[in-house]
Amino acid sequence: MAGNAPSRTTLRQHGRDAAGRIFRRLSAAPGNTGLVLGALFFAASLTPSLTPRITVAQAVLSGLCLAAGYGVGVLLRWLWGYLELPVAKDGGRPRLRRIVSVACAAIAALALWRSQHWENIVRELMHLDPAGPSRIVGVALGAAVVALLAVILGRGALLGVEAMMRLVARKVPRRIANVVGAIAGVLLLVGLVNGVIVSSILDMLDASYRQADALIPPDMPPPSAWDSPGSAQSLVAWDQLGRMGRRYVEARPTAEELAAFAGPATRAPLRVYAGLPTGDTPEQRAKLALEELKRVGGFERKALIVITPTGTGWVDPSGIDGIEYLYRGDVASIAVQYSYLSSPLTLFLDPETGSVTARALFREVYGHWRTLPAATRPKLYLHGLSLGALNSERSFEMYELLGDPFDGAVWSGPPFAASKWAGLTRSRNPGTPVWLPQFRDGSFARFRNQHGSSTPAGTPWGPMRVVYLQYGSDAVTFFDRHGFFRQPGLLQAPRPPDVSPAMRWYPLVTNLQMAMDTSLSMSAPMGFGHVYAPSHYIDAWLEATGIDDWPAEEVERLKRFLDERRRAELAKDSDETVDG
Repeated sequence: MAGNAPSRTTLRQHGRDAAGRIFRRLSAAPGNTGLVLGALFFAASLTPSLTPRITVAQAVLSGLCLAAGYGVGVLLRWLWGYLELPVAKDGGRPRLRRIVSVACAAIAALALWRSQHWENIVRELMHLDPAGPSRIVGVALGAAVVALLAVILGRGALLGVEAMMRLVARKVPRRIANVVGAIAGVLLLVGLVNGVIVSSILDMLDASYRQADALIPPDMPPPSAWDSPGSAQSLVAWDQLGRMGRRYVEARPTAEELAAFAGPATRAPLRVYAGLPTGDTPEQRAKLALEELKRVGGFERKALIVITPTGTGWVDPSGIDGIEYLYRGDVASIAVQYSYLSSPLTLFLDPETGSVTARALFREVYGHWRTLPAATRPKLYLHGLSLGALNSERSFEMYELLGDPFDGAVWSGPPFAASKWAGLTRSRNPGTPVWLPQFRDGSFARFRNQHGSSTPAGTPWGPMRVVYLQYGSDAVTFFDRHGFFRQPGLLQAPRPPDVSPAMRWYPLVTNLQMAMDTSLSMSAPMGFGHVYAPSHYIDAWLEATGIDDWPAEEVERLKRFLDERRRAELAKDSDETVDG
């Protein structure tokens, strides 16, 4: 037996041969179909979409589209052969290969040359400076690297699946082995990615976000005002508010600041916040927040706003500042943190906690509010941006409110997965666009963008006023899960004023563009994408609350002031723009 055993030299030779076969498979020249579709996908990825793209983002997007087009071409070629249709061997037609290669290079070069113009169409629409010519070189080089890596990884994954199929083929018939082996190989790859790679990345991000959430800058001491969370009298300790909670509480305007716009009869608004460390469960945190709201006299104000923050616990200052001014400070707001991760990570890792927390807070606040005399209790409103809007929508069921509805809500940038928003949009009146629909007679829900509402002015409201603030250029709201194979409603005529008329729908590619837009939407200039302007919030709040005791010129002055201040804050601090 020992004499029949292969020698070390033979084993090394087998290993080199196997490695050579793997290398040849990984580095094999692409087929003509893959080249053509890859070039077309690459060219389409450079066309305008909803938001401007920095060079790195465009390079990643174009590289992935190139690889996706190549992958679709390989799949179609395999399907053609599997159906036993006539196949022309690429190796036997070198002239055709040269023609295809030259044509694909020309398509890519022309698209790159036009890409600066396409990018500047969107930038001009959003009042941004034009992109420079150096962007073309960065996109070309970056896309090539990304596409190469994606193709190599894809081929490596296929090699793993094929190896599993050959292993299974030793035990069972070939056709059964192909099916069983392919399934087993795919499951093994998915398990490896999710169980090792993704898990490691998420653990690293989790630790990073947790540390950032607990960090208290030395120039941010606890507040001294008795009616502020984190003060010596508060039920919520300063170090239990979380990073975004401390920023939210600290930024409330003073009575003197409000008096410059609203006159001398002002008071400091109340802001109540409970961070993740204040309780082990959403119910505990909600109960503590309610007790803190009672302590500071929140139910004695004219209006009370239940805010659902975004993933990190961030409350958009643009959404709360205006209503505090409009009520001359006689308003309280309350929020409870449900995560310290960004909104996309929160949705991926723990999609239910946000709605459970929003539900718990609403139950506590609404339960106490409805026990108060209707004539003296505050107006009750709900508010949330993005993931906060989605979870705020989920905090109640309509049948629970029939006997005693709250007064209204302002939800901005609702994600495409927000069920109530989606239901109202689907049921819009015929002839109204998806980006600014009108729902029935407008007495319950209305939609607004930068330029106003689809509901005629003077239309009477019902007992509850729901206002959605949304921009057509916001991919977080208008991403269409079915847009891979059909034109999204957003691109049908008439188009939103903040979406380029040069944007076109391409199967697969447009949805990849919009997926990238969702990650870039918070880097858009204020008033576009997912960055909602204080002035537009003011219009939404005026409609939701019915406040009518402000002169029109004073409202415009307030809008200009808050817009200018917020624009300066965004230019100074980009930390918030990663959350969404």
